[in-house]
Amino acid sequence: MKKISAVILKTEELLAGAMLCMIAVLVFWSAVARTIGMPVNWAQDVSLLAFGWLTFIGSDIIIKSGGLIRIDMLSNRFPKAVQKTLMLVFDVFMLLFLLILIVYGFLLVSQSWNRTFNTLKMSYAWCTLAVPVGSLLMFFSMIGKMLGDIRKPMKEWGVN
Repeated sequence: MKKISAVILKTEELLAGAMLCMIAVLVFWSAVARTIGMPVNWAQDVSLLAFGWLTFIGSDIIIKSGGLIRIDMLSNRFPKAVQKTLMLVFDVFMLLFLLILIVYGFLLVSQSWNRTFNTLKMSYAWCTLAVPVGSLLMFFSMIGKMLGDIRKPMKEWGVN
């Protein structure tokens, strides 16, 4: 299972890097082209599509690499058992939030099939599909994180 997760992470990192570079190039190229009077109208829509996917794929990368933002200045003052409990409660709330994103994300996709991008002959649903797919990836990553938090020995929690 760890091998599959590592392959998915590497694929996500490559996709995220490629999309970030593509967005930077397209936005720069579009700005230069507009300045010289030859706008590239489709570049904005392609950048929007890539940005939607980059946001959710990047979020999964952050979860897998343990880079979620947390303010532990207060929680580090609690006993280790309380710190572990608080983290597990946070994990459960995160899983519930991701379930909501998955359900409503698929509803959003189903409502977006008839909407198209302004300059692309493509359904806007391909952009909104990033919400449920990315949330599903994050959901499985959070389950792995939560299992790791459950297995983590009490002595390794916090600074106490």
